[in-house]
Amino acid sequence: MTTYFSDASLRFLSSLALHNNKSWFNEHRQQYEDHVRQPFLRLIGDLQPALAEVSPKFRADPRGVGGSLFRIHRDARFSHDKSPYKLWQGARLFHERRREVPAPSFYVHLQPGASFVGAGLWHPDPDTQRRIRHFILDNPGSWKAAAHAPALRRRYAFEQSEKLVRPPRGFPADFEFIDDLKHRNWVMWRSLDDAAMTGPRLLSTLGKDLAALGPFVDYLCAALDLEF
Repeated sequence: MTTYFSDASLRFLSSLALHNNKSWFNEHRQQYEDHVRQPFLRLIGDLQPALAEVSPKFRADPRGVGGSLFRIHRDARFSHDKSPYKLWQGARLFHERRREVPAPSFYVHLQPGASFVGAGLWHPDPDTQRRIRHFILDNPGSWKAAAHAPALRRRYAFEQSEKLVRPPRGFPADFEFIDDLKHRNWVMWRSLDDAAMTGPRLLSTLGKDLAALGPFVDYLCAALDLEF
């Protein structure tokens, strides 16, 4: 069993929250590389075999640039918050056609006291939202199996932000899953405590999460005519 992150990883991110400026980051860049970025890249590479067992169409890409790992730099051009860095590190395990069409992904998030693993569609465009809603309406039985299986719901929850207050227009109010049609994001997730993120079973744990979330992602792929 391999350990990827450590208390030093969490300390770095906690300190970054207190010193979110370029000068501090440049002084501590090596700590970021040693304790956050490089361990995360190793984890991504090691997740690929487990991900391939779930779906051959998804990739855990350990390249330092252009791969699964998100940059820690924030895009603050259109934000009132001009802090230059994110306070977490995240990675997206993506569909091979992600650059061509909207596609779901798996996601791993490292943040002190707020780490999690999840999967789904985040901030899809309105047309993609409509396609998902109509697919759920037309295929409620397989949606129930993919998103409401008791074992899945005991472990994972729907991400609830940005949800519509009322059902979307044009859908029957008595539909069994009308509440699910209110989502703007179709994401299921569960939190991971600091001990899990820094412990020796992280790779095994995440492999089980990818497998458990696979049917949910498979359904979203079917809704968007993507192979899984």
